[in-house]
Amino acid sequence: MNMISLENVSKHYLKRNRIVRALDEIDLRVGKGEFLVVRGPSGSGKTTLLLTIGGMLCPTSGRLEMEGRDLYGMKAKERAEFRAEKIGFVFQLFHLIPYLNVTENILIPVEGRSAQEPGFKKKAGALLDRLNLVDRAAHYPAELSAGEKQRTAMARALIRKPDIILADEPTGNLDPENAAEIARCLREIQTDTCTVIVVTHGQEYDSCADRVIQLDQGRIVPRQRHLS
Repeated sequence: MNMISLENVSKHYLKRNRIVRALDEIDLRVGKGEFLVVRGPSGSGKTTLLLTIGGMLCPTSGRLEMEGRDLYGMKAKERAEFRAEKIGFVFQLFHLIPYLNVTENILIPVEGRSAQEPGFKKKAGALLDRLNLVDRAAHYPAELSAGEKQRTAMARALIRKPDIILADEPTGNLDPENAAEIARCLREIQTDTCTVIVVTHGQEYDSCADRVIQLDQGRIVPRQRHLS
């Protein structure tokens, strides 16, 4: 079953009287529970693709379906609610709130009254344990290492148990040891039947991936590598 389906998806910009083809007629199918790596150099369209799949960047043309639903056929409010329920994001720069501690940052996606519910507090505690953050629960971002910040960001992405995790260069600011730990965590998440899509310029996720595709100048390079 395809969790995500892109059909002839393009994203074009007009810059200095020149059309920039950030995405150019992308056709892609991603299965439920698949770990997909999208690799390519800077400027290849990786982040544009991720944001488009994530319902945050409307394509110029084409169709994107998620679980059989036309993502950009939804009204903006409906799409935002669908995205909040189905998708978790992990970014290279963490995007933690500096005046909130680790636990509070993790609970941001369920902010308000929901965050006070015992169920979500229990989930936050389980994620703190799973990602080795229990002793950092009351710490603030400025008191964390880069690896701890990224693990906090991952816990935040997982708090609502999304069906899809989209990760944009999640180890770009980490040393090799922490990068390996994040890769391991993402692979463990994927084994829980969550679909994971990681965009990167390197090869650090190849051993974790079910499939690797190469993006270049907004297009998928025809040859794809399948990994056992």
